[in-house]
Amino acid sequence: MAFYPLQIAGLVLGFFGMVGTLATTLLPQWRVSAFIGSNIIVFERVWEGLWMNCVRQAKDKLQCKAYDSLLALPPALEAARALMCVAVALSVIALLVGICGMKKIQCTGSDRRAKAYLVGISGVLFILTGIFVLIPVCWMANDIIRDFYNPAVHVGQKRELGASLFVGWATTAVLIVGGGLLCGFCCCNRKKPRHRYLAPGRRVPHARNPRRTATGLSRTSTSYV
Repeated sequence: MAFYPLQIAGLVLGFFGMVGTLATTLLPQWRVSAFIGSNIIVFERVWEGLWMNCVRQAKDKLQCKAYDSLLALPPALEAARALMCVAVALSVIALLVGICGMKKIQCTGSDRRAKAYLVGISGVLFILTGIFVLIPVCWMANDIIRDFYNPAVHVGQKRELGASLFVGWATTAVLIVGGGLLCGFCCCNRKKPRHRYLAPGRRVPHARNPRRTATGLSRTSTSYV
Protein backbone atom coordinates (compact mmCIF):
# COMPACT_ATOMS: atom_id res chain seq x y z
CA MET A 1 0.00 0.00 0.00
CA ALA A 2 1.53 3.30 -1.13
CA PHE A 3 -0.54 5.32 1.38
CA TYR A 4 0.40 3.20 4.39
CA PRO A 5 2.17 6.14 6.20
CA LEU A 6 -1.18 7.99 6.26
CA GLN A 7 -2.70 5.13 8.22
CA ILE A 8 0.19 5.02 10.69
CA ALA A 9 0.10 8.78 11.24
CA GLY A 10 -3.67 8.74 11.69
CA LEU A 11 -3.55 5.93 14.24
CA VAL A 12 -0.75 7.62 16.19
CA LEU A 13 -2.72 10.86 16.34
CA GLY A 14 -5.82 8.89 17.28
CA PHE A 15 -3.94 7.27 20.16
CA PHE A 16 -2.77 10.64 21.47
CA GLY A 17 -6.32 11.91 21.04
CA MET A 18 -7.65 9.04 23.13
CA VAL A 19 -5.13 9.81 25.89
CA GLY A 20 -6.05 13.49 25.74
CA THR A 21 -9.75 12.66 25.94
CA LEU A 22 -9.18 10.54 29.03
CA ALA A 23 -7.01 13.24 30.62
CA THR A 24 -9.59 15.94 29.89
CA THR A 25 -12.30 13.82 31.49
CA LEU A 26 -10.39 12.99 34.66
CA LEU A 27 -8.43 16.16 35.42
CA PRO A 28 -10.16 18.43 37.97
CA GLN A 29 -8.94 21.70 36.43
CA TRP A 30 -11.99 22.65 34.37
CA ARG A 31 -12.75 25.70 36.54
CA VAL A 32 -10.05 27.34 38.68
CA SER A 33 -10.28 30.15 41.20
CA ALA A 34 -9.87 33.64 39.76
CA PHE A 35 -7.41 36.06 41.32
CA ILE A 36 -9.16 39.43 41.16
CA GLY A 37 -8.02 42.60 42.88
CA SER A 38 -4.74 44.05 44.07
CA ASN A 39 -4.11 41.48 46.81
CA ILE A 40 -1.27 39.23 45.61
CA ILE A 41 -1.37 36.99 48.69
CA VAL A 42 -3.48 33.96 47.89
CA PHE A 43 -4.35 31.62 50.75
CA GLU A 44 -6.54 29.17 48.86
CA ARG A 45 -6.81 27.78 45.35
CA VAL A 46 -9.92 25.99 44.17
CA TRP A 47 -10.13 23.55 41.27
CA GLU A 48 -13.43 22.24 39.97
CA GLY A 49 -13.71 19.28 37.63
CA LEU A 50 -16.33 16.91 36.32
CA TRP A 51 -15.94 14.42 39.14
CA MET A 52 -14.42 16.26 42.12
CA ASN A 53 -13.42 19.54 43.73
CA CYS A 54 -9.88 20.21 44.92
CA VAL A 55 -8.70 22.82 47.41
CA ARG A 56 -5.10 23.76 48.04
CA GLN A 57 -4.24 26.18 50.79
CA ALA A 58 -1.02 28.12 51.22
CA LYS A 59 1.12 25.53 53.00
CA ASP A 60 -1.14 22.49 52.99
CA LYS A 61 -1.36 19.59 50.59
CA LEU A 62 -3.94 19.29 47.85
CA GLN A 63 -7.25 17.97 49.16
CA CYS A 64 -9.82 16.59 46.73
CA LYS A 65 -13.36 15.44 47.34
CA ALA A 66 -15.73 13.74 44.92
CA TYR A 67 -19.21 15.08 44.44
CA ASP A 68 -21.59 13.59 46.98
CA SER A 69 -24.79 13.47 44.92
CA LEU A 70 -25.21 12.96 41.21
CA LEU A 71 -28.69 14.48 41.14
CA ALA A 72 -27.56 17.65 42.92
CA LEU A 73 -25.16 18.61 40.14
CA PRO A 74 -25.98 21.40 37.66
CA PRO A 75 -27.46 20.23 34.35
CA ALA A 76 -24.48 21.57 32.41
CA LEU A 77 -22.08 19.47 34.50
CA GLU A 78 -24.19 16.34 34.07
CA ALA A 79 -24.33 16.85 30.30
CA ALA A 80 -20.56 17.41 30.17
CA ARG A 81 -20.01 14.18 32.09
CA ALA A 82 -22.19 12.19 29.72
CA LEU A 83 -20.60 13.63 26.57
CA MET A 84 -17.07 13.04 27.82
CA CYS A 85 -17.86 9.44 28.77
CA VAL A 86 -19.26 8.87 25.27
CA ALA A 87 -16.13 10.47 23.81
CA VAL A 88 -13.84 8.14 25.77
CA ALA A 89 -15.80 5.08 24.62
CA LEU A 90 -15.79 6.25 20.99
CA SER A 91 -12.03 6.90 21.03
CA VAL A 92 -11.30 3.39 22.33
CA ILE A 93 -13.60 1.79 19.73
CA ALA A 94 -12.09 3.91 16.95
CA LEU A 95 -8.56 2.88 17.89
CA LEU A 96 -9.45 -0.82 18.00
CA VAL A 97 -11.22 -0.64 14.63
CA GLY A 98 -8.25 1.18 13.12
CA ILE A 99 -5.82 -1.45 14.42
CA CYS A 100 -7.98 -4.20 12.90
CA GLY A 101 -7.67 -2.44 9.55
CA MET A 102 -3.87 -2.45 9.54
CA LYS A 103 -1.95 -4.33 6.88
CA LYS A 104 -0.27 -6.81 9.22
CA ILE A 105 -3.41 -7.66 11.22
CA GLN A 106 -5.29 -10.67 9.87
CA CYS A 107 -8.69 -9.97 11.45
CA THR A 108 -10.36 -9.57 8.07
CA GLY A 109 -8.06 -11.83 6.09
CA SER A 110 -6.23 -10.34 3.12
CA ASP A 111 -9.15 -8.34 1.70
CA ARG A 112 -7.72 -4.87 1.11
CA ARG A 113 -11.11 -3.30 0.47
CA ALA A 114 -12.46 -4.49 3.82
CA LYS A 115 -9.37 -3.17 5.59
CA ALA A 116 -9.75 0.20 3.85
CA TYR A 117 -13.39 0.40 4.98
CA LEU A 118 -12.37 -0.38 8.57
CA VAL A 119 -9.80 2.40 8.47
CA GLY A 120 -12.44 4.79 7.11
CA ILE A 121 -14.86 3.86 9.89
CA SER A 122 -12.09 4.45 12.42
CA GLY A 123 -11.47 7.92 10.97
CA VAL A 124 -15.16 8.84 11.17
CA LEU A 125 -15.30 7.68 14.80
CA PHE A 126 -12.25 9.77 15.68
CA ILE A 127 -13.85 12.85 14.12
CA LEU A 128 -17.06 12.18 16.08
CA THR A 129 -14.96 11.85 19.24
CA GLY A 130 -13.44 15.27 18.58
CA ILE A 131 -16.92 16.78 18.20
CA PHE A 132 -18.09 15.14 21.44
CA VAL A 133 -15.06 16.58 23.25
CA LEU A 134 -15.48 20.04 21.72
CA ILE A 135 -19.11 20.49 22.78
CA PRO A 136 -18.71 20.26 26.61
CA VAL A 137 -15.38 22.11 26.57
CA CYS A 138 -16.81 25.09 24.69
CA TRP A 139 -20.01 24.95 26.73
CA MET A 140 -18.09 25.10 30.01
CA ALA A 141 -15.81 27.86 28.74
CA ASN A 142 -18.85 29.94 27.75
CA ASP A 143 -20.36 29.57 31.22
CA ILE A 144 -17.09 30.55 32.91
CA ILE A 145 -16.61 33.67 30.76
CA ARG A 146 -20.25 34.70 31.18
CA ASP A 147 -20.09 34.42 34.99
CA PHE A 148 -16.72 36.17 35.10
CA TYR A 149 -18.07 39.31 33.47
CA ASN A 150 -21.41 39.17 35.27
CA PRO A 151 -21.46 41.88 37.97
CA ALA A 152 -24.17 40.00 39.89
CA VAL A 153 -21.77 37.12 40.65
CA HIS A 154 -19.67 37.55 43.79
CA VAL A 155 -15.93 37.93 43.34
CA GLY A 156 -15.25 34.80 45.38
CA GLN A 157 -17.50 32.74 43.11
CA LYS A 158 -15.89 33.77 39.85
CA ARG A 159 -13.74 31.24 38.06
CA GLU A 160 -11.25 31.21 35.21
CA LEU A 161 -10.51 28.76 32.39
CA GLY A 162 -8.64 25.73 33.68
CA ALA A 163 -5.93 23.62 32.07
CA SER A 164 -8.38 20.84 31.25
CA LEU A 165 -10.21 23.08 28.80
CA PHE A 166 -7.03 23.82 26.86
CA VAL A 167 -6.15 20.13 26.85
CA GLY A 168 -9.63 19.48 25.47
CA TRP A 169 -9.20 21.96 22.63
CA ALA A 170 -5.82 20.51 21.69
CA THR A 171 -7.28 17.00 21.86
CA THR A 172 -10.10 18.01 19.54
CA ALA A 173 -7.63 19.25 16.93
CA VAL A 174 -5.54 16.08 17.17
CA LEU A 175 -8.61 13.83 16.84
CA ILE A 176 -10.00 15.67 13.82
CA VAL A 177 -6.63 15.68 12.03
CA GLY A 178 -6.06 11.99 12.78
CA GLY A 179 -9.56 11.07 11.64
CA GLY A 180 -9.09 13.08 8.46
CA LEU A 181 -5.87 11.22 7.66
CA LEU A 182 -7.60 7.86 8.13
CA CYS A 183 -10.52 8.91 5.94
CA GLY A 184 -8.05 10.10 3.31
CA PHE A 185 -6.31 6.72 3.43
CA CYS A 186 -9.64 4.99 2.83
CA CYS A 187 -10.51 7.24 -0.12
CA CYS A 188 -7.07 6.84 -1.72
CA ASN A 189 -7.28 3.05 -1.52
CA ARG A 190 -10.78 3.04 -3.03
CA LYS A 191 -9.64 5.18 -5.97
CA LYS A 192 -6.55 3.08 -6.58
CA PRO A 193 -6.49 1.81 -10.22
CA ARG A 194 -7.25 -1.86 -10.59
CA HIS A 195 -6.24 -4.34 -13.26
CA ARG A 196 -8.86 -5.07 -15.87
CA TYR A 197 -9.69 -8.68 -16.45
CA LEU A 198 -11.28 -9.95 -19.65
CA ALA A 199 -14.53 -11.83 -19.65
CA PRO A 200 -14.12 -15.62 -19.51
CA GLY A 201 -15.74 -16.08 -22.94
CA ARG A 202 -13.47 -13.66 -24.80
CA ARG A 203 -9.93 -14.42 -25.80
CA VAL A 204 -7.28 -12.23 -27.30
CA PRO A 205 -6.17 -13.49 -30.72
CA HIS A 206 -2.49 -14.34 -30.75
CA ALA A 207 -0.31 -13.01 -33.50
CA ARG A 208 0.80 -15.68 -35.87
CA ASN A 209 4.43 -16.40 -36.37
CA PRO A 210 5.42 -15.26 -39.92
CA ARG A 211 7.99 -18.03 -40.22
CA ARG A 212 5.42 -20.70 -39.51
CA THR A 213 3.00 -19.26 -42.05
CA ALA A 214 5.73 -19.07 -44.70
CA THR A 215 6.78 -22.67 -44.14
CA GLY A 216 3.13 -23.76 -44.29
CA LEU A 217 2.62 -22.03 -47.62
CA SER A 218 5.79 -23.59 -49.04
CA ARG A 219 4.66 -27.06 -48.00
CA THR A 220 1.26 -26.64 -49.58
CA SER A 221 2.83 -25.35 -52.80
CA THR A 222 5.25 -28.32 -53.02
CA SER A 223 2.48 -30.81 -52.32
CA TYR A 224 0.67 -29.83 -55.54
CA VAL A 225 3.78 -30.18 -57.69
